[in-house]
Amino acid sequence: MEPLLRDAAKRASSYLQALPERQVFPTRSALDGLRRFSSPLQDHPLAPEQVLEELDTIGSPATVASAGGRYFGFVIGGSLPAALAANILAAAWDQNAVLEIASPVAAALEKVCRSWITDLFGLPAEAEVGFVTSATMANFAGLAAARHALLQSQGWDVEVSGLFGAPPFTVIVGDEVHVSLLKALGMLGLGRGRVVRVPVDGQGRMIPARIPRIEGPTVVCLQAGNVNTGAFDPAEEIASNLQGTGAWIHVDGAFGLWAAASPSKRHLARGVERADSLATDAHKWLNVPYDSGLVLVRDGRHLNAAMSSSAAYLIEGQTRDPHLFVPEMSRRARAIEIWAALRSLGRDGLAEMIDRSCGQARRFADVLAAAGHGVLNEVVLNQVLVSFGSPEVTRRVIARVQEEGTCWCGGTVWQGKTAMRISVSSWATTDDDVARSLDAILRCAAEVQPTA
Repeated sequence: MEPLLRDAAKRASSYLQALPERQVFPTRSALDGLRRFSSPLQDHPLAPEQVLEELDTIGSPATVASAGGRYFGFVIGGSLPAALAANILAAAWDQNAVLEIASPVAAALEKVCRSWITDLFGLPAEAEVGFVTSATMANFAGLAAARHALLQSQGWDVEVSGLFGAPPFTVIVGDEVHVSLLKALGMLGLGRGRVVRVPVDGQGRMIPARIPRIEGPTVVCLQAGNVNTGAFDPAEEIASNLQGTGAWIHVDGAFGLWAAASPSKRHLARGVERADSLATDAHKWLNVPYDSGLVLVRDGRHLNAAMSSSAAYLIEGQTRDPHLFVPEMSRRARAIEIWAALRSLGRDGLAEMIDRSCGQARRFADVLAAAGHGVLNEVVLNQVLVSFGSPEVTRRVIARVQEEGTCWCGGTVWQGKTAMRISVSSWATTDDDVARSLDAILRCAAEVQPTA
């Protein structure tokens, strides 16, 4: 195994070293090369060294360089050095984070990370944390806890009796609700289209005065970090308005929730600590390898009731069995990389990483606005929306930037306006990366504009 692992480490290191100078999106020839994977499965075994060489030779050129510093699409972070190294060790450990007895180290690290994370987000120490695949599954688990709690308050055990004949309850969302939350509602049998939508302002923030009167069991879903603008629903005001109504407050904070870890940005997330459940990603702004999400529930009994399962052969641990708080049973030990990331950064390093991304987003906005292009959002976090004129021209600029390859930015439509979407969320992004990317964007815009 040792020569093989050394070879793998050497190839991985060479890949990372080449990232600063490579094109962010793979070339056409690299994409065409993927056809080489499409061969019939051979009859006889191949040497692991040959398999690794084939994977690297064909696969590495066809990857998107999202681990580098000039990828600004889809709020995708990179992997911090400590988290990447921990991921490699974790792969060798190959732990199943289902039971404490199946992996004492995985269970122990979940408990440590649970304490650190609840503290970072201002939640009580007894709040529970589930280590899931993504914000989609974190929303699913948090809303499953809400479903349990609200129906239990009506005398209904949804885990035993299901939803057939269950008392109805209301789900309230903002007009800018993210698709992942709607997907979670659909998987829970609550319906993507049965929600009550609340109007939002020009930045996508829910308008508190437009939330309808709470009558009966209700979940109110807030957003911490709009996927386009980075804006936050006014959680403090909404939580105060809902106090005493019995409504369950859920916060979808896939990336924005990490603002709570920065003293300079914490005000944006004020009030999220009053929520009953929260969802976030670790593979976005915490910059750990995929896949990694977190669900946080103030009263862990509801998460446990919604997620737990038992069987005679499952040997209960002495303290905390990880599978009791997540949808999956057999699963990888995600807390390993989360622990490594937080341990390496500390509070100050985490806050500095958040602040640096926000400052770089501000730089994008200032330079592009000074060049005469339209910045469509208040840049309060790490998201920038830019219009280069008409929808057609903007789409052509986006396509040209993606083709040119210095950086990669996506497109979106924000409140009827076509825009380039710049998401800064990688620890690896340097100020030089921002400068190089701005030069490329401005150059591409200049190339497109005269032919508009």
